[in-house]
Amino acid sequence: MNSSDRRLPAGGRIDRAQPIDFSFDGRKLYGYQGDTLASALLANGVTLTGRSFKYHRPRGIFSAGPEEPNALVTLGAGGRREPNMPATTLELAQAMIAESQNRWPSLGFDLQSINGLFAPFLSAGFYYKTFMGPSRRAWMFYEHFIRRAAGLGRAGAEPDPGRYETRHAFADVAVVGGGPAGLSAARAAAAAGARVALIEQDFLLGGQLLSERPDGEAAAWLKATEAELMGLPNVAMLRKTMAFGTYDGNTLGLIERNDDPAEEGAARQVFTMLRARSIILAAGAIERPLVFSNNDRPGVMLASAARAYLNRFAVLSGRRILVATTNDGAYRTAFDLAAAGAEVTVADQRGDLTAALAAEARRLNMTIRSGTQIAGLRGGHAVKAVKLAGPGGNSEIACDLLCVSGGWSPTVHLTAHLGVKPVYRDDVDGFIPGGFPAGHFGAGAMMGRFSTADAIDGGHHAGIEAAAFCRKSAAAPAPARLDLGEAAPDAFRAIPFVGRGKAFVDFQMDVTTKDIELAHREGYESVEHLKRYTTLGMGTDQGKTSNFTALSAMAALRHETIPQTGTTTFRPPYAPVAIGALAGRAVGHHFKPFRLTPMHDWHVANGADMLEVGLWMRPYFYRAAGRDVNEAYITEMRMVRGAAGLMDISTLGKIDVQGPDAAIFLDRVYANGFAKLPVGRARYGVMLRDDGIVFDDGTTTRLSESRFFMTTSTAKAADVLSRLEFLLDTAWPDLRVAVTSVSDEWAAMSVAGPRSRDILAAAFPQLDVSNDALPHMGLAEGEFGGRALRIMRLSYSGERAYEIYVGATAGETVWRHLLEAGAPFDLRPYGVEALGALRVEKGHVAGPEIDGRTALDDLGLGRMVGKRAGFVGDVLRRRPAFQASDRQRLVGLECTEEGKRLRGGAILFMPGDTVAGHGRGRITSVTFSPELDRYVGLALLAGDVAVEGSEVLAAYPMKAETVRARIVSPVFLDPKGERLHG
Repeated sequence: MNSSDRRLPAGGRIDRAQPIDFSFDGRKLYGYQGDTLASALLANGVTLTGRSFKYHRPRGIFSAGPEEPNALVTLGAGGRREPNMPATTLELAQAMIAESQNRWPSLGFDLQSINGLFAPFLSAGFYYKTFMGPSRRAWMFYEHFIRRAAGLGRAGAEPDPGRYETRHAFADVAVVGGGPAGLSAARAAAAAGARVALIEQDFLLGGQLLSERPDGEAAAWLKATEAELMGLPNVAMLRKTMAFGTYDGNTLGLIERNDDPAEEGAARQVFTMLRARSIILAAGAIERPLVFSNNDRPGVMLASAARAYLNRFAVLSGRRILVATTNDGAYRTAFDLAAAGAEVTVADQRGDLTAALAAEARRLNMTIRSGTQIAGLRGGHAVKAVKLAGPGGNSEIACDLLCVSGGWSPTVHLTAHLGVKPVYRDDVDGFIPGGFPAGHFGAGAMMGRFSTADAIDGGHHAGIEAAAFCRKSAAAPAPARLDLGEAAPDAFRAIPFVGRGKAFVDFQMDVTTKDIELAHREGYESVEHLKRYTTLGMGTDQGKTSNFTALSAMAALRHETIPQTGTTTFRPPYAPVAIGALAGRAVGHHFKPFRLTPMHDWHVANGADMLEVGLWMRPYFYRAAGRDVNEAYITEMRMVRGAAGLMDISTLGKIDVQGPDAAIFLDRVYANGFAKLPVGRARYGVMLRDDGIVFDDGTTTRLSESRFFMTTSTAKAADVLSRLEFLLDTAWPDLRVAVTSVSDEWAAMSVAGPRSRDILAAAFPQLDVSNDALPHMGLAEGEFGGRALRIMRLSYSGERAYEIYVGATAGETVWRHLLEAGAPFDLRPYGVEALGALRVEKGHVAGPEIDGRTALDDLGLGRMVGKRAGFVGDVLRRRPAFQASDRQRLVGLECTEEGKRLRGGAILFMPGDTVAGHGRGRITSVTFSPELDRYVGLALLAGDVAVEGSEVLAAYPMKAETVRARIVSPVFLDPKGERLHG
C-alpha cells in the first residue's frame, strides 16, 4: 500500500487545516493537529519503528496507548533528548524530532540482529549461566560489553534546558480516567457539590469513545458531557496528565507532559502531588495479544488499536486485513475496517458466531473462519501472509495487517499500589481490584463492566458515593444514556500456537513461550521468580500486554488455576517517569532550597555581597566597606571594635522548650547545669553526643520557671531539634516537656560594640538597658509597634553586644529602626566574614573546631562542667583516650614571619620534625587581626607540645610553603572580659 493511501480523505478527530511537519530518523514527514506520533507515522506508511531489546528483531506499532511495548522512540535532540518514549502517547507537535532506537547502523539494517542466530544461547537466565563464570573476574571482563549492548534508547549527555515544575494540588474527588466511566463519575461528583479533578493521560477526553466513529452517537454524548463539565466551576480537567502512583493519605502522583519544542519557557513536565478526600479509579482495560510464531512482526497490531487509528485519526492501517480473535469485541474493529474499504477476514478461535454478527459480516462482504487460529506468519519488516490452522486443515492468507484480540485485562495497577492484591473473576477471565481503602472507588472496565452503558452507570454511582464520602450530597441528575451494544465479556481463553519461529509473550523484553517453559523446568515456578529469571514485565511497559498471558502459561505448566498461580506485585510508577520531573527545579544550584532571612531584601538593596552558608543566604560583606572581602572585613571589624555594628543573626536555630520538667531536661541535655538558672538570665551551653564528642553549642535563656528559649548554631539547628525529640521519645518519655522549632518565627539581629548600649537606649527608650537592669547574660522583654520584643545581652565578638529578637514579619522594620537610631553613633551593618574574624580574635570556638572530633577538654570547655554527672555523653567523655597527654587541644597561634600569613587547614609541626604526614595538629580558623596587626589563628595541637611561647611550623601543602608561628592563648583580645562586661 502506498503511504498516501493510509490517511483517509475524510473523517477522524484531526484538524486538517493545521498541518504539522516532523522528522523520524532524519526523514521529514507530515501529519495534522490531533495526531499522535504513532498515527502520523502510520499515515506516512512507516511500519518499522524500532528493534527489540535482545534479538534486535524488527518491530512496529502494536497499540494506541501507554501499553505500547514496541514503538519506543527517542524524542528531541541535544539536552532535550529523552529516550524510550512510546510513540502512541506523544501528541504530534510542530518540528518534533524523533528517532528509532536500539539499531546500528540503521533501522532497516541492524547488525545486531545476528543475535537471533544465537537464540539457543540467549535463553532465560543466560546472563547468570554465561557471564558469571567460576570467579568474579569473568563478570568484570564481560561487563563492559554487556553494558554497551544493554538498554534501548540512549540518553543525552548535555544539560537539559527544559524546565520542570513541582506542584501541590487538592480536591474533594479525584477521578483517574477520562473515559465514559470517568466522565460520568466526575459529572455526578461535581453535581453533588464536590471539587473535582478529572485526570486523563491523553490530550483528549473520551477514552474508548474516541475509537468510535466521530459522527455517531458516542461522539455526540462525549461532546455534550465534556461541554457540561467545562461549564462547571468546581471541575478541573487535567489532560496530558498521567496518574503514575497512589500513595498513603489519598495522594496521587501526577505527571503532566508538554512535548511541544516550540513552546519555549513552558514547563516541559509538571510533577503534581494531588491530595484528595476521595479517589475514583476508572482506568479502563488493556487488550491482550495472541501468542503464535512470529507474532512480533511489524504489521501485527491489537484490534482496538487498529480501530482507534481508523476512527480517531482517519488512518487505515492496512488494505488486506486479518482479524484474529477469541471474543466478540474484535468484530467491532472488523466491521469498521470493512466499512472503510478494507478487505477483511476474521479468524475466530471459537465455534460459530451469533446470528447478528454473521449477518453484519455478510452485509460487509467479510470472510469468517470459525474454530481457526494463527499458526504463524510470513514477513520481515512487514506482514505479508498469515498461516491459519482450522477445521479444514492448514492454509495461508495474504494480508498486510494482522489485528489480534485475546480478550481484555482490567487496568488494576493503581488499585494495587497500596498493597491490595487484585482478585481473579471467572466471567471476565481477568483480575479486578481486590478491594479499596476507605474513600477509594472504582468504575467501568477496570471493574469488569465492559459495556459503555454499564461504565456510565457505574461511574455515576461511584461519583455520588465519593462525593458523599466528602460530605457532599446535593442531588446529581442521571447521565444521558449511551448504549453502543457491546457484547458481554467472553471468557474464552486464547490458545497459544507455536510452530517454527519464536512466539513472544513479552514483546519488549523478548521473552518467549520457551523461556517460560525453561524457567518452569529449572524451578522458577513462582510468578515473582519467573519475572526476574526471564525479565518478563521488567521493561518500560511493565508487562502491560504480557502479564496475563505469562500467568496463564505458568498456570498451565503447573497444572493450576490462574488464582492459584497468583500475580506479580504492582508498584508505582504505572508508566516511566523522568527523573527531571521528580526533581523539578531542585537541580544544580537549586539542588537544596535557599533560605532567606527577613532582612534579605534590605541586604541586597544596600550593597551586600551574599554568601551561601548552609541553606541560608547571608551577607558576606558590604561593598560600602571595601572593594572586596579582604578589604571590607577589616574595615567592618574596626567599625565594631571602635563604635558599633549591626549583624543579621536570624539564621540561628531557635527552639522553644517548655513544660514542668523543662529545667530537668536541659540539665541532662547540656554538659553544664541549667536547673538553677534564674528566670530572666541566659547561659552558654554545650551539648555532647553519646560518645562524648561535642555536638553543638549555643545560649539558652530562661523565660519563666517552665519555659526556655534555646538558640543553636546555624548549621546544627535541625539536628539539635531532632536530637531533643529523639531523647524525649526514647530516653526520657516520662518527662513533661515539649520542644518546638521557632526559627522561622523570629527575626534576630545583634548590635555589638562599645556604643551598643547608647544605640539600644535611643532605639527603645521605654526599656531600661543600663548595666544594672540588663547585665551580661541578662534578658529584657518589651514591645515594638505592638510586637513582642526580646533583648538578650550576649556577645560573640568580645565587645558589649545585644541580641534583639522580634517577630519575623517585623524584622526589616526593626532593622531599619536600629540603623536610624544608631546613625549618630556610627552604627553600620557588617557581614559574616567580619563576624567570624571577630570571634577568632576573642577565641570563641565554632564549626571548624566543633567538627565532630573534639571533646570538651580539647576545646578548653571542661572547666565549666566541673564534677557534674548524669548528662548525655558524660560517661564516654571520660575515656582514657580523651585524657591522653598527646591529644590535640585548642591553642592560639600568632604569625611571627614578616610578609607571610597563616592559612586555615595548615598542618602543624614542631621545629626539627620532618614535614610529612599528619603532623602534630592543624589550624582550624584564621584571620588578620587589626588590633594585633598580624595574622592569628585557632588550632588544635598535640597537648604534649602545646606550650605557650613555643614555636611551631604551619605547613600548607597546596601552597608548598611553611610559616613560623608562636603558640599563645586562644583568647587574643581582652582576656579579662572588660569590654564584654563594661
